[in-house]
Amino acid sequence: MKHSYFINDRIRLRAMEPEDLELIYEMENDPQQWDISNFTVPYSRYVMKQYMENSQCDMFADKQLRMMIVRLEDGVAIGTIDITDFAPIHARGEVGIVIRKEFRGTGYAKDALTLLCEYAFDFLYLKQLIVHVATDNEASMRLFTSCGFVQCGLLKDWLFVEGCFKDVALLQRIRMN
Repeated sequence: MKHSYFINDRIRLRAMEPEDLELIYEMENDPQQWDISNFTVPYSRYVMKQYMENSQCDMFADKQLRMMIVRLEDGVAIGTIDITDFAPIHARGEVGIVIRKEFRGTGYAKDALTLLCEYAFDFLYLKQLIVHVATDNEASMRLFTSCGFVQCGLLKDWLFVEGCFKDVALLQRIRMN
């Protein structure tokens, strides 16, 4: 049996803590992230604090799970990874991941996604995880396909970004057993 689903030799995943408020506030209010979400207005610190305080940190109660990605060497929070739109009856959820700009391209996202998938499939017994990725987001496409996600659909003109529409690939990873 695996000792912990939340740690490897470089990172650990942990629940949000009050001291994460500023980082989450920055990431959620970064307009460059809005094109991959449905958010178009900034969040206040007050709203973000309420979100953190009201989270039960129970995926079955919240229908989502947000974890901080923390670098082991110095304890710095370098991003977040989520399972959202959790549907317990169907044993599925959607993955989201954001890595701070200065830590991108280092393999931390792959580490976090690998840990999250192991937890989702081996502990929670989810049947599948999905993700929506803009087709021109080559880094994200490489990340998810390298972790076993397979494109199963294409959503034409799905995102409206900087005056034009973009296609989005739907990728899926199914637990085999």
